[in-house]
Amino acid sequence: MINVIFLLALALFCTILLAWGFRYLPDRQWQVWATVPSYNRHSETWQGTNLTWYGVLTATANLVAMGVVFCLLGSLGISPLAILALACLLLSGCVPAARWTARLVEGKNHTFTVGGAVFVGFLLAPWIALGMGRLLPGLGDHPLPVLPTLAALAIGYAFGEGIGRLACISYGCCYGKPLRGCGPRVRKIFRRCHFVFSGETKKIAYASGLEGEEVVPVQALTAVIYCLTGLVSAYLFLSGWYAAAFLLASLVTQLWRVFSETLRADFRGGRKLSAYQVMGLLLVPWSVWLAFHFSAVHALPDLAAGLSAFWHPAVLLVLQATWLVMFALFGRSEVTGAHLNFFIRHDRI
Repeated sequence: MINVIFLLALALFCTILLAWGFRYLPDRQWQVWATVPSYNRHSETWQGTNLTWYGVLTATANLVAMGVVFCLLGSLGISPLAILALACLLLSGCVPAARWTARLVEGKNHTFTVGGAVFVGFLLAPWIALGMGRLLPGLGDHPLPVLPTLAALAIGYAFGEGIGRLACISYGCCYGKPLRGCGPRVRKIFRRCHFVFSGETKKIAYASGLEGEEVVPVQALTAVIYCLTGLVSAYLFLSGWYAAAFLLASLVTQLWRVFSETLRADFRGGRKLSAYQVMGLLLVPWSVWLAFHFSAVHALPDLAAGLSAFWHPAVLLVLQATWLVMFALFGRSEVTGAHLNFFIRHDRI
């Protein structure tokens, strides 16, 4: 029963959050969350550093992903400390990769890419899990089973990127093709379900001049598909079908990444197949090999134990700290600025 309640709660949370995001985030007022003022003595003006909804939503998506991973791995008897160590090792490789991969592929120094971070994460994860699995028993902890660990990470990634696509809607990046340039079948499918972005500081406006245009809602499609994949994969995990859970979560997300770029209008490189599509295609056989190379344990998860591990005070504090770090890394806009004007409200003196 607890498994059903857990999955229903996740489904309800994702449904409410995604419905809100699809409705409001394309509007101009949902790009900048706050502005921090600073005084420029040379020009005698107040300037501002913009803190973005992109950062808020990216940090929140990472928080949800880590929470799901904690619950799933905790249900296998893995201690919170071991899960925290696993998360820190992975993030230390993936977070820098989000920037330098975009620099290599797109030639941009002030942007990020989830695709590059995911590629690096999928390559590192099995070896980190394998190394920790051999180390933990010597420290008196439960061993870290590789395939269930990979399954939990893939499920967490599906939820994280699904919710993280709301950040792309807020910033106006990863946007779809304009409907006027699509074929009749695509126009018919998205005639009523499309995005119209507003705001000259959104990427879709300054990079492609598509402000006010009806575009394919590719971010929404990705969000729905990934969250549904995460839910089904979580059900398989909690049923003890670890290989199936890992393969479903990894293959669906990577194959959709490859296909979804055919619906996108943002710059992905000058080749027929973008570097991100190549990365996604390479991860497909890699995931299949991992599923067959590492044997799965046969013990059923105990979700009650996983939820208990998640609600540990130290875990909650670390998750909050991680949210703040992710927001600090991704929430400060480097491509927008602000001029501020302060004045006295004499009617209130």
